[in-house]
Amino acid sequence: MRTDLRSLDRTALEALRIRSVERVLAGERHADVASAIGVAREVVSKWVAAYRKGGWEALHRTVAPGATSKLTTRQLEWLLKTITTKNPSQLQFPFALWTREIVRALIKRRWGITLGLSSITRILRKLGLTPQKPMARAMERDPVAVRLWVKTAYPKIRELARKVHATIFFEDESGVRSDYHAGTTWASKGQTPIIERTGQRVSCNMLSAVASRGLMRFMVTRARLTTDVFLEFCKRLIKGVKRPIFLIVDGHPTHRAKRTREFVESTKGKLRLFCLPPYAPDLNPDELVWRHVKTHSVGRRAVESHEQLVQIVTSTLFALQRRPNTVRAFFNAPTTAYAS
Repeated sequence: MRTDLRSLDRTALEALRIRSVERVLAGERHADVASAIGVAREVVSKWVAAYRKGGWEALHRTVAPGATSKLTTRQLEWLLKTITTKNPSQLQFPFALWTREIVRALIKRRWGITLGLSSITRILRKLGLTPQKPMARAMERDPVAVRLWVKTAYPKIRELARKVHATIFFEDESGVRSDYHAGTTWASKGQTPIIERTGQRVSCNMLSAVASRGLMRFMVTRARLTTDVFLEFCKRLIKGVKRPIFLIVDGHPTHRAKRTREFVESTKGKLRLFCLPPYAPDLNPDELVWRHVKTHSVGRRAVESHEQLVQIVTSTLFALQRRPNTVRAFFNAPTTAYAS
């Protein structure tokens, strides 16, 4: 009975080669050994020749060479640079995300080489690329303004804060609705699970401020985010504190309102506002507070009423406030590390 060597794993095949050569060295004929293990005589002769040329190491397991790439090194370098510096829409593709199908189409259009999707996957992994969820960014964003903020403007604010012994807080507002959903749940295959929640969408608004030392202040309200609401938060923020507060905000109209400017002036230096570059929310560590609340709390709960939503949001923020290490971690993200 013949042995199908392809059905053996590499460890078993290595042992078979070594045992066969040992029997030949012990005096058995090639043909007898081949007949005993169920292979052709030429196979045993090949193993013996390999042993005589390279010793026992020549019989050890070898790594399969794998498929030969159809792309040259220069082509792979161009592909990596293109994927990491451009998006498909810049190359007249209909979508803005790099999918395997679009990468395959790009290779076909550029070099006339047709590859399967499995080959595209191997190439992308070879280039050190992995599938990731992209971060949205406004087209109106000014990269020069962002660079100046990180390299020049914020360092000056931080130096001034040291001189006057001020605490720097990053502030932001956000709303959350009862129908926000995050995460997955186990269920029977092919049967979409149903979670009961109120059909009446309810919402609340949140304001918070975080400092790199792990401090966090917040306020939850059912009211709309107006100048009055923002000023109420500012009053609570500075109440009872001895050190001045530098508050970094975005360009929301409530932050630029005349009444806001008048209130800041009335604090006589106890509160100062500084504005982030337009369309650059990723520079604000406080954005991660809302991601935490929505993803790890509200998005995983079945909200049944307005009161319950407010209670969930408030308790989550209180818990986060008691975890300064988590708050400090918001300043370690790639886009916020400049403020740590």
